[in-house]
Amino acid sequence: MWKSGFFILFFCISLQLASQSFKLSQQKAIRVKSAYSEKWEGLKSDIKKKGISEKFELFIRVFKESKLVEVWIKSNSESEYKLFKSYDICASSGRLGPKRSQGDGQVPEGFYTIAVFNPYSSYHLSLGLSYPNASDRIKGKGNLGGDIMIHGSCVTIGCLPLTDTYIKEVYILAVEAKNNGQQNIPVHIFPTKMNDKGMLFLSELNTDLLDFWKNLKPGHDYFENNKRVPKISTDKSGNYLVGH
Repeated sequence: MWKSGFFILFFCISLQLASQSFKLSQQKAIRVKSAYSEKWEGLKSDIKKKGISEKFELFIRVFKESKLVEVWIKSNSESEYKLFKSYDICASSGRLGPKRSQGDGQVPEGFYTIAVFNPYSSYHLSLGLSYPNASDRIKGKGNLGGDIMIHGSCVTIGCLPLTDTYIKEVYILAVEAKNNGQQNIPVHIFPTKMNDKGMLFLSELNTDLLDFWKNLKPGHDYFENNKRVPKISTDKSGNYLVGH
């Protein structure tokens, strides 16, 4: 009995130390250290005003047509997210619609997570997305490319650039969320708000992408109605399935 309890305690301590070492390793980079010095106290104050603890989880939602990145957070002990801040995307490439091959200049659309933290990025700081995902691999063509990031520097070919000031905030919020134990930070990218007005706008575009966009809508609507991130899976045709 005591052995079981000992191993559980050892496992919990190991997880805590691992998360702490992640934050400390990130802060060894001068840009991250500078971002914390410049931004963290103000962010902590804003988090407190939202009634959210410093141990929080993060969700990022992107709307390409309005060039907007929404950052949502919630206390680890709560289930519903609150909108924390919105940031303007400061440059763009491609058009509305998913990324289907390397070099097409497209920003992906769909359901992703943060896969890479790069404190030494050529674009100040960058958060790499899990593109291509399972759906992209089925629906894409040839070499799908990669290295799709939320980053600074206001230049892009297929990424989501913010100003350096804004990426400092988003980056350290992501570091904090991971440090708090959030292993998968979701990033959902949509062509536009997928309410009635948005769907009408998409339907009026002369495009064959309407079925794809309709497939994104249930994931959009689930979060919109519940303020909880849905469970996303993919069927054999590459279509998204939304679970609760």
